[in-house]
Amino acid sequence: MEFDELLKERKSVRNYSTKAVSFGDIVRVCEAARYSPMAGNIYTIRLIVVGNKETKAKLAGAALEQEFVADAPYVIVVCSDLANLARSYGARAEIYSRQQAGAAIENMLLKVTELGLATCWIGAFDDNAVKRILNIPEKIQVEAILPIANPLGKTTQKKKPELKQILYFEKWGQGTVKPIKKVPA
Repeated sequence: MEFDELLKERKSVRNYSTKAVSFGDIVRVCEAARYSPMAGNIYTIRLIVVGNKETKAKLAGAALEQEFVADAPYVIVVCSDLANLARSYGARAEIYSRQQAGAAIENMLLKVTELGLATCWIGAFDDNAVKRILNIPEKIQVEAILPIANPLGKTTQKKKPELKQILYFEKWGQGTVKPIKKVPA
């Protein structure tokens, strides 16, 4: 799949089939996180792969009752351990850690899409409940929950904003001098 096609194909999917997902594919998704940019090459990302049915049900509850989480064969919980980053970057470590988590998660989402699988980036959850369920130390930040599954049926892409709605030049709110009709190939 070409890169632009991959970007346009990626979407949040909440309806999953019962078809199994290979553990090899889960490892490939996790491997994609390793290739994301990290401040000072200090890896803060930690990944927890969950396949246990009862644990997935508890995570769905902790994710504000988003029951589709439990329907996925696997769930990956993305965490950050910013202790080493804080030693190098002080107060900015938390900002860098969040940026790194976002980059790692996007790599994972794109890999899921490339593999023909489905996921949904879940950021709405009770941090403390997730930590209790998975025995995550207090100092670790839970960043996201990613259920990984095969999609059930055809999924549709939500409309994205036009480039001119999100793009400024030189200063905030300043549009282009020339109208943008189409993104150049």
